[in-house]
Amino acid sequence: MNLRDDYCTLALIINGREIGPAADRPGETVTDPATGADLARLPHATAAELDEALQASADAFPAWSRETALHRSTILRRTADLLRDRLERIARIMTLEQGKPLVESRAELAHAADLFEWYAEEGRRAYGRIIPARDAALRHYVVPEPVGPCAAFTPWNFPALTPARKLAGALAAGCPIILKASEETPGTAVELVRALADAGL
Repeated sequence: MNLRDDYCTLALIINGREIGPAADRPGETVTDPATGADLARLPHATAAELDEALQASADAFPAWSRETALHRSTILRRTADLLRDRLERIARIMTLEQGKPLVESRAELAHAADLFEWYAEEGRRAYGRIIPARDAALRHYVVPEPVGPCAAFTPWNFPALTPARKLAGALAAGCPIILKASEETPGTAVELVRALADAGL
């Protein structure tokens, strides 16, 4: 069995659009740390594409923040289900690009799916509070609200778990998020984002 055949096509994903590598596009080669073999070409974003991602995130914020917690929860739960369905394929991608044993990649991806499910439920329980006031006729209400678009930068060592924690937490809270994954382990993050898109994000 050749695991290298299991590696994914890398792309930037901006506002639902995939931008793959091209001869005239800056980028770098992702390699298998166990063998040094080339796996795929990782495209780099241009300044204009970074601006596009920022604008798309800002444009998405009003609608996403107004979505019900139930709707956001449904998407995150579907994402968890898709990650479990795709576990073997994504675990192989993680092993190829990160070098950890396949059994550890499977366990990490299962934990990442659990995080999406956990945030799906916690997002439905973002309760407010009533704080007693000095005046008996007054009540202070504290209501959690989405703060706005977020950016997440993740390291190479846990290529599914760390992005999952950041993506699921922000999305459950009603905040759009831009993910910049490690250049050493981009395939796992790309597959997480594809699962979110397939879940209806």
